[in-house]
Amino acid sequence: MYRIAVLPGDGIGPEVIEEGLKVLKAVEEKYGLRFDIKKYPFGGEAIDKYGEPYPEETRNGCLSSDAVLLGAVGGPKWDGLEGDKRPEAGLLALRKSLGVYANLRPAVLYPSLKEVSPLKNELLENGLDILVVRELIGGIYFGPKGTEALEYGFRAYDTEVYETQEIERIAVIAFEAALRRRKKITSVDKANVLESSRLWRKTVEEVAKRYPEVELNHMYVDNCAMQLVKNPFQFDVILTNNMFGDILSDEAAQIVGSIGILPSASLRGDRVGLYEPIHGSAPDIAGKKIANPLATILSVAMMLQYSFGEEEAAQDIRKAVERALEEGFRTADLGKGIVLSTEEMGDKVVEYIKGVIF
Repeated sequence: MYRIAVLPGDGIGPEVIEEGLKVLKAVEEKYGLRFDIKKYPFGGEAIDKYGEPYPEETRNGCLSSDAVLLGAVGGPKWDGLEGDKRPEAGLLALRKSLGVYANLRPAVLYPSLKEVSPLKNELLENGLDILVVRELIGGIYFGPKGTEALEYGFRAYDTEVYETQEIERIAVIAFEAALRRRKKITSVDKANVLESSRLWRKTVEEVAKRYPEVELNHMYVDNCAMQLVKNPFQFDVILTNNMFGDILSDEAAQIVGSIGILPSASLRGDRVGLYEPIHGSAPDIAGKKIANPLATILSVAMMLQYSFGEEEAAQDIRKAVERALEEGFRTADLGKGIVLSTEEMGDKVVEYIKGVIF
């Protein structure tokens, strides 16, 4: 039996999580698996209930589980809070407590969604399958920070800090992933300006010596942002730090059609894995039943693969999603087609998993 801590969170989080759990139920029945699922307050919901975004009850539940499935956090309701009291602070604390330093964000262009991509079709002729490997618990988001009063106004600072060990371990994850793909890594930094990036580049080059079959090239982050929209097929695995990965993975998400279809896995080999869609809480559409649940459903597939080793069930979910898209089923963010509600899209994926309409 697999123990899963579920954090529905805020905005559209509870809506898309319900569809992910619906898919888990279908997998449970089809493959004879057992999931012990417990929900915990997190983010804005937890602030309203406990006065903090990541309460002890939730922390203990996550640490005692085999995997954590997260919806989304944040919203205007909590924007006026101090930085360490905001929902997003809970997200950083969650990642830190789990020790999940490797964030895997696949960006795959489904053939049926080629017209939804903002890029010209000729740029997509060779398909698009990019894996962003982002360092998740170091860098500027976790370095020394603060705000100081000056004679006039204030001084605020956030510090980018990396150690060799932190860079080395995320680089190993990227190189191992590249071995199973097209054997190409683009390491993204800002080594022409930042000392932390110069250490990043040096360390990645040292790790590369262990993987002679993998092609390594370096790229400055501003150039990478441009190249993603100019020639995206050149990329296989993108390895980068916390902040650059946050930005570039969202850009990669958009060029494949919608941020609503991309999942993520945050991993550390000997600890609980964290799985979540890369989209935000989208409070403007919460409750309207138009949110796309596919990113959450595909995050469930990553959970089955990475935390539980249930490869067949994971592939079953991915095939069901691809089949639904091929048949023309869409949520509002995906443009023209047979437009379904959040719940209806979840139902459609379940039907394919069960073989009802295969």
